[in-house]
Amino acid sequence: MKKYLLSLFSLAGFFVAGASAQTLNVQIPADLRSSQPGVNRDSTADMVVSHMVEGLVAFDNVGTVKPLLAERVQESDDGLTYTFFLRKGVKFHNGEPLTAQDVLWSWKHYMDPDVGWRCRAEFSGRNGTKVTDVSAPDDMTVKVVIDKADPMFLSTLARPDCGMTGILNKASVKEDGSWDKPVGTGPFKLGTWSKGSYVELLSFKDYASMDGAADGYVGNKQSLVERVKFLVVPDASAAKAALVRGDLDLIPDITSSDYEELKQNTNLQISHSYTARRNTLLIQTADPLMTKPMRRAIASAIDIKSLVEMVTNGLGKPNNSVIPTGTPSYTSVQQTGWKYDLNEAKKLLQEAGYRGQQISLITNKDYPSMYNAAILTQAMLQQAGINVKLDVMDWATQLDRYNSGKYQMMAFSYSPRFDDALLYEHFMGDKKVQKRKVWDNPADLELLAQALATGDRAKRQPLLDQLHKDFLEDVPMVMLYNGITIDATSNNVQGYTSWPGSAARLWQVSKK
Repeated sequence: MKKYLLSLFSLAGFFVAGASAQTLNVQIPADLRSSQPGVNRDSTADMVVSHMVEGLVAFDNVGTVKPLLAERVQESDDGLTYTFFLRKGVKFHNGEPLTAQDVLWSWKHYMDPDVGWRCRAEFSGRNGTKVTDVSAPDDMTVKVVIDKADPMFLSTLARPDCGMTGILNKASVKEDGSWDKPVGTGPFKLGTWSKGSYVELLSFKDYASMDGAADGYVGNKQSLVERVKFLVVPDASAAKAALVRGDLDLIPDITSSDYEELKQNTNLQISHSYTARRNTLLIQTADPLMTKPMRRAIASAIDIKSLVEMVTNGLGKPNNSVIPTGTPSYTSVQQTGWKYDLNEAKKLLQEAGYRGQQISLITNKDYPSMYNAAILTQAMLQQAGINVKLDVMDWATQLDRYNSGKYQMMAFSYSPRFDDALLYEHFMGDKKVQKRKVWDNPADLELLAQALATGDRAKRQPLLDQLHKDFLEDVPMVMLYNGITIDATSNNVQGYTSWPGSAARLWQVSKK
């Protein structure tokens, strides 16, 4: 409680200093882990960084990859060479023009193992595709050669968790090569970052916007306010109170328990959208206690329908499939799931040889949906005779535990992916190579490789259906429901909309 009171007193100073029609005050639940695209990242960092950097391509509202810094992209007939023709007139935040040499510099930076770029393995050959050459035939053209045809190549470049492979100016690093700050081409540039308190972004007046309407991460992205101040407010109740007072202009993701209350406030605008975010309970398959019968017992002991209803205040839709409901790949096969059956759970516990050993379930209070899901899971598993202890930690620590694979169970949430095969790739892989991977069944990794190798939906669907059947059988995690992003803004905010990509987009947003 003292921590949250101190946060409120500290924030009061920020609100007074930034209270103007030219400043948009936005809540974030935790500070940035890093300002570097795709490095030491989480969904909050991805969202903030997406306002400062842009890639050659990006996703639109419906998950189609479109040119962004590239004016157009040309793929060779054999699928091995991609030629990117850059847009003219694009400038970096330091005023320098975008050229092909900046793309080459950025690529070399990302592929340096010491940088720790999350997506290096996707292009080094370790996870399949290998980029064999990147060259610049002239100042406005870049050619990328890969070792084998890969229908997912552009989609991977555009992934938000890869920082959209954002093109950076070399001034982003210090003289010794260490990271300084993102000098990108986005509609906002980095202002002041007060660690643990706020991140300030300033409007980039020389931003070269595309034509048309805002569309996902492409289209018209002009900034309409002088600055955006992302304020770190970990406590949902404190954030709600600040929004009602008018000290915050936007909470990008309010809790579902606050939805009905805030919807009645005539000074606020509330909107929500269903997303490809996956809210889950991870199970460490490498842990000696967490055998397949044990994991199946856990799935049988959770009343998922009741859990989702309580966690989402009735807004959520239970879904045991990695594929989101309502998408073309969500077939009758994807509708099948685990059945809540305490007797079956107890039978499986006997098969597993379980004798009451304590199981750790990690969660955090920075994201209330994860915490509430963990509380309910603990109670349901205890009904089946499973001894569960909650380990509550801050989000940064929990994410470190996830990345290192050091957990037995964990309430977790995966950010959206815009391709159904990438939804699986997000958590599948060899644990020995990437410790954060959750499911590493060799037969299913081969199915995933086949799904990633084709963009033909008819060929891919049987692979996705078999992956779902195996997922239910193997239980590497308990999929609960897809995300619901509920956004709350003051009536002074104009132009802000929810979208399936979940992350807040603050271009084309103004404030009275």
